[in-house]
Amino acid sequence: MFRTSRRFIAVIAVIGVAAGGFVSGYIVGQRSDAAPTTAAATANGARVVNRTASAPATAKELDFQLFWDVWGLTERDYLRQPVAGAKMFYGSLAGLVASLGDPYSAFFDPEHAKALQQDLAGELEGIGAEIGIKERALTVIAALPDTPAARAGLAPADAILSIDGVPTNEMTLEDAVARIRGPKGTSVVMLIRSRGEKTPRELTITRAVIRIESVRARTARTPSGRSVAVVTIAHFNPDAVSRFETEIRNILSRGDAGVVIDLRNDPGGFLESAIDIAEAWVDQRLIVRERANDGRVTDHRANGLARLQSLPTVVLVNGGTASAAEIVAGALQDYAIAAIVGEQTFGKGTVQHLTTLRDGSAVKLTIAEWLTPSGRSIEGNGITPDVVVESMKEQSETDRDPQLERALSLLDERMK
Repeated sequence: MFRTSRRFIAVIAVIGVAAGGFVSGYIVGQRSDAAPTTAAATANGARVVNRTASAPATAKELDFQLFWDVWGLTERDYLRQPVAGAKMFYGSLAGLVASLGDPYSAFFDPEHAKALQQDLAGELEGIGAEIGIKERALTVIAALPDTPAARAGLAPADAILSIDGVPTNEMTLEDAVARIRGPKGTSVVMLIRSRGEKTPRELTITRAVIRIESVRARTARTPSGRSVAVVTIAHFNPDAVSRFETEIRNILSRGDAGVVIDLRNDPGGFLESAIDIAEAWVDQRLIVRERANDGRVTDHRANGLARLQSLPTVVLVNGGTASAAEIVAGALQDYAIAAIVGEQTFGKGTVQHLTTLRDGSAVKLTIAEWLTPSGRSIEGNGITPDVVVESMKEQSETDRDPQLERALSLLDERMK
């Protein structure tokens, strides 16, 4: 059930974790333009960029002297001298990638690239919310449980109108993350407009250390009194597989009659973790397809024992369910192994690759998209629940959870 986790596919930026943590998009392994000098570096998938390669065909059609003309004019004539050459240089590279118009592709200067690496290592400080670009607006995807964001009342689909007084309509995702992130104990002020409300509200949120418990479980009773397991997967972290393996053993030893997998507000994680967890139900079959820009398709298949395949299963999803979580939900839905209950998922189905450059800067580029086993595109579409149950405002104010209640009653129906 275990495999090496190299492909990080968390979807949205976890705002306020060191530098946009969990990354806005999938990070598939990691490349470097520095030649690998050890076997380990080669095994990790490092790529050598040929520094003497000829210019790409598209570049040959352009007059690159214009770049140096503009540089020279700026350096010579700009009022406030001296100009910051490094800032101009990295800004031009950021503009190059930004010209793609893809919110999930970005250039990181060495400082931000270093912070990004800290995020991937799990050194998280911030407010604990995932954000993304939805319909060209900076949007809250989910607030992680027991974090400053959740305690402040941030909710999926909340639009972030400004950050510390700066409007967000022209911000890139990375810029927004950089503004919201910060050390514990400091505060950020955001202007928020919730779904269905016309009047925005201002929230002041104090940053803290963010600790994510990837998998937690409890037992519950269906309306008929059957004992079932409710397993919440908050993130497909590297330790999610081992934690989930423990819960599988607990489920089988207790003899639970069914399983509810709660993927609500799960932003994603490692592809391998998603595949390993899906293997608990999918036996030796396709789990997800990866389609590159040249049309080439790579299939990712299960090789586990599908030990939960015989147990009735319901999966809970909402607008904060994204990326790796959508891969799992999509596979179980395609094979009719589980009923999907809740709300339309986020719809993050593109693949990003992070290339670390020789000066410590980095480029994250969209290189492929995910498809469910039946060929459905996740990007922009998400997963449509088999049973739609909208979240209720009072759900956060009371102990009621209508989506879970429907899941438990549906398990009873599936066990008849």
